[in-house]
Amino acid sequence: MELLNRLDRQLQTLEQHSLIRKRRTVDTPCGPRVRVAGRELLAFCSNDYLGLAGHPALAEALREGASLYGVGSGASHLISGHGRAHAQLEERLAQFVGAHRALTFCTGYMANLAVLTGLTAGDQDAEIFSESLNHASLIDGARLSRAKVSVYPHADLAALDALLAASTAATKVVVTDSVFSMDGDLAPLPALLALCEQHGAWLVVDDAHGFGALGANGHGALEHFALRSPYLVYMGTLGKAAGVGGAFVAAHEIVIETLIQKSRPYIFTTAAPPALAHALLTSLDLLEGEEGRARRAHLQTLVAQLDAGLALKRWQRMPSTTAIQPIVIGDNAETMNAGAALYEQGLWVGAIRPPTVPAGTARLRATLSAGHTSAEVAQLITALNALERT
Repeated sequence: MELLNRLDRQLQTLEQHSLIRKRRTVDTPCGPRVRVAGRELLAFCSNDYLGLAGHPALAEALREGASLYGVGSGASHLISGHGRAHAQLEERLAQFVGAHRALTFCTGYMANLAVLTGLTAGDQDAEIFSESLNHASLIDGARLSRAKVSVYPHADLAALDALLAASTAATKVVVTDSVFSMDGDLAPLPALLALCEQHGAWLVVDDAHGFGALGANGHGALEHFALRSPYLVYMGTLGKAAGVGGAFVAAHEIVIETLIQKSRPYIFTTAAPPALAHALLTSLDLLEGEEGRARRAHLQTLVAQLDAGLALKRWQRMPSTTAIQPIVIGDNAETMNAGAALYEQGLWVGAIRPPTVPAGTARLRATLSAGHTSAEVAQLITALNALERT
């Protein structure tokens, strides 16, 4: 069948360029130590930054939520799927990040599609200004919005200023990651917000990798930079540092009401199980409590340890103060070989290649967790230093 043959040839091309992706099946809860195909591995590849995904308190809260609300929600939020737990979570999330109102979603991908299409829905005079290293969900949301899209170079404030000044659009939307998922660096959010306020533009911040991990109380990038503004539209995910699943958008109440009325990804999706929302209430308690503060402090100690211990010459460790620690190798095949060599040593580190990152910048993406010990990070450091020299 020619249609299948065509697909098969495309897959073979990916294989030839070391771009095939493969899944591994994990038999244990998410955590620093996992079992895959009977092997015990030390994992440096998840986004469970505070080590909460397997926390007993969250498992118990999920069990309690299921006993109270059952399993499925049964409908979209706008039909009959909006339960008491969803309402409680949205109220708590708004307070958590200091916003007027919050709206929950099943995934961060869906939330980003909803924000960018909702803010520009039916607007024939809208322009989106997208950071060049934005996550795929933001890129897809901008495309689906049908608004004009202008891409500005990574963290280039002068270029963005010029684009905003030249734009005649009535609705301007600047969108950026807070912590860039493949580089680990922080967006210059205070300066971005100042530009948006100057030019009358929305600033959409995807804080997927900052929520829970940044800020003294885990409130994310806005707390980290002490930012408040009616121009801010904030998206946070709940399956990374928060340890559960889902996402939310927090903003002025008029923005949230607009998303409820206009965002197709929200309107036409079955609501997430209410038991998850119930469990997330406990997660928020952990994030801003003493345990959350201790876990964030330990995570920063591990980041500093890795920074001090790596002695790379051929490979490039990108500067990052977050849990995301990329090591750029460049060549796809060498990156895959490095990942495989670490895996053979019992260390699971993600090997990231195009199109996730630009061509020629394939990398190992090591992610640290508060669940890791100093001895485990030392093991990773020793393996990376030795591997680069082989």
